[in-house]
Amino acid sequence: MVKRRKFLKTTALAGLAASQPIWAVPHSIGYKKKRNMITVSDSSSNFEREPLKRPFGFKGGYMTEIWQTAALLKSDKYHGLGICTQNVLWSDAKVFAAHSESGGNALMFAMSEYAVQLVKGRKFTTPIELLDDILEEVYEYGKKITGNKDLRKTFALNALVGVDNAAWQLYAYENKLKDFDEMIPTEYRPALSYKHDKVASIPLMAYTIPIDELEQAVNEGYFFMKIKIGQPGTQEEMLEKDKERLSAIHKVIGDRRTEHTKNGKIPYYFDANGRYEEKDTLLRLLDHAKKIGAFEQIAIIEEPFPEDKDIEVGDMGVRIAADESAHTDEDAVKRIEMGYQAIALKAIAKTMSMTMKIASEAHKRSVPCFCADLTVNPILIDWNKNVAARLAPFPGIGDMGLLETNGHQNYKNWGEMLEHHPYNGKSWTKTEDGLFKLNDSFYEHSGGMLEQSAHYEKMFANKLKS
Repeated sequence: MVKRRKFLKTTALAGLAASQPIWAVPHSIGYKKKRNMITVSDSSSNFEREPLKRPFGFKGGYMTEIWQTAALLKSDKYHGLGICTQNVLWSDAKVFAAHSESGGNALMFAMSEYAVQLVKGRKFTTPIELLDDILEEVYEYGKKITGNKDLRKTFALNALVGVDNAAWQLYAYENKLKDFDEMIPTEYRPALSYKHDKVASIPLMAYTIPIDELEQAVNEGYFFMKIKIGQPGTQEEMLEKDKERLSAIHKVIGDRRTEHTKNGKIPYYFDANGRYEEKDTLLRLLDHAKKIGAFEQIAIIEEPFPEDKDIEVGDMGVRIAADESAHTDEDAVKRIEMGYQAIALKAIAKTMSMTMKIASEAHKRSVPCFCADLTVNPILIDWNKNVAARLAPFPGIGDMGLLETNGHQNYKNWGEMLEHHPYNGKSWTKTEDGLFKLNDSFYEHSGGMLEQSAHYEKMFANKLKS
């Protein structure tokens, strides 16, 4: 059962309308506790490489490993340790294509290290303030070292995830905030005001995932399928491959039933990662979907067009979602004005700070949001889950949030990575019948957001001794 968080009136709120949420209460009556000014006294960064089970294909390219980076921020009393999963191909496919796979990862890590050094000695009140303070400088540095004057801002945001996460931990410790709800700044609470007792777990079916594995996922209870489209080749070759893939998938799972959707059918969530260069090409794919009877099951088509094309999408008859083109809150507003009817939030790719800002703008415009993955590690799944669990229910789905998570499908050493989670084994870390079932323990511990991982702390053993 979905719960909207209760904000009870007290005598201090006399004169306010009974329905007015406490996040609207002015600072003068004392709700908004003054936050401490935090000084970053020291900082550091590190990384490790995680191999994949098989090449992971999207945007017409393939990855074979994913770098897990970490950022340490220290104050006089505490330390925050933030983790980041890098994804150069997702963040900027041009950078990925211009360098070796390791070279592209090294460039993104260099930006993380630059940011870590940049914040040393800085003061901040909230992590959002810190991100606003350094984002443009890190972005300009990224343009310089990649040699790409048109570097996508998402590349800089991905590089800043670990720094931002470390700042959120430090912010909580310095202000003695006990959970994620207390950490959310007042102005962003309306967009994150639910407490779901379940979140849909969405697997990813990349180009190379065999159809029988997709069918097995449905047999295991997964009911919301994310399917990569936009396969390698020319536009015509891509379209034919995507039509063939859609036909094969629909033949196997098109008639399967689920209790979690209004029409009882399994929703399809297509992600094109900007591979469709023209609107007409995508319309031809949709015509094929109609022909085979799959059209009504298309719940979302994410990021179909290159963002520089500025194609209006409000007249396509399906819900088009923005992902990497919604780099910032301002970009998200622009996409909504172009007819985009959903926003894929990625606290684990664009920073928690920017995600709160994007979610807030979408909420003001009644545009639904859901949480997409970046093939992140188990710890970051629960950072993302904190957001998914607090979003309004997605249209056409039951009372729950949506969370894509595909690390278990792609990492070679997933079992070992699970052991790095401070709450490994808790029921809310596991998918059961296609759901993450959340309880008081999840909310009490904020999914482990404020706990340190011994594995990642070992990366900074010398720094933490000093």
